[in-house]
Amino acid sequence: MVLEPITITGCPVCDSQNIKKDGIRHNKSGDLQRYQCLECGKKFSVNMGFEKMKHNPKAVTTAMQLYFSSESFRNTMRSLEFIGTDVNYQTVANWIEKYTGIMKTYADNIKPNVGQTWRADEVYVKIKGDMKYLFALMDDETRYWIAQEVADSKYKHNARKLFSMGGEIAGKRPETLITDGLPAYRDAFNKEFYTNNKPQSQHINAIKLTGHGNTANNNKMKRINGEIRDREKVMRGLKIKETPILHGMQIYHNFIKPHDGLAGKTPSEACGIELKGNDKWLTLIQNASLNK
Repeated sequence: MVLEPITITGCPVCDSQNIKKDGIRHNKSGDLQRYQCLECGKKFSVNMGFEKMKHNPKAVTTAMQLYFSSESFRNTMRSLEFIGTDVNYQTVANWIEKYTGIMKTYADNIKPNVGQTWRADEVYVKIKGDMKYLFALMDDETRYWIAQEVADSKYKHNARKLFSMGGEIAGKRPETLITDGLPAYRDAFNKEFYTNNKPQSQHINAIKLTGHGNTANNNKMKRINGEIRDREKVMRGLKIKETPILHGMQIYHNFIKPHDGLAGKTPSEACGIELKGNDKWLTLIQNASLNK
């Protein structure tokens, strides 16, 4: 699957290619070419995914990259000043929330070509000062972060919803699931992935951090946990349980960030999903907006 940057060459109303330039729309952060359709008379500008935005797409995608790679809202705001974008930190937060929501809905409907071995693990996060747990499901081969869920408790949580989401997003069940010994994983595996049909899925649930071979430890999942922990330090805790930030981190991990363990590919590329264009955030937002 290849996602290309969206270029509209015709009228968005009647699809006519008979259009002409019709002046410039001046934004706070740049100019945008306007067009007029000579068939239906519609006037429009080509700004897929960023319609009615006061700032140009480059400012938004730069903010996404800065924030999810390491920076706080305030530091992202200060960095944007260097490219001539004057916004406050709340505007940056609004951009993150808006476009993460658009991309998440789209990304969850893309079927990644993941492998047969998946891993699950949990990591604690602070939300409004309270201890919560982020449960995450990842493909072992491609490092693709398949699904996530925030829970109030570690030991009383039912992980069945997480596994159900994972199976729906991937379009299949794993042949092997690797977890620690948390009972929630065993119960959810038996209800969601175990079947009498061949090949039967197996559950390896006696993980130690110092084991032999990839199936004896869960270090690949611990790397995701490390990404979350490092990001949380910058954020100084999350504000709400339904925060878009964790989903944005998942999108960044899967589609934007190259991984050394994948020879410089992103997990999405390892799954056969390639984002074209110099700005992958832009390509993803445009395609998500087109299919919204």
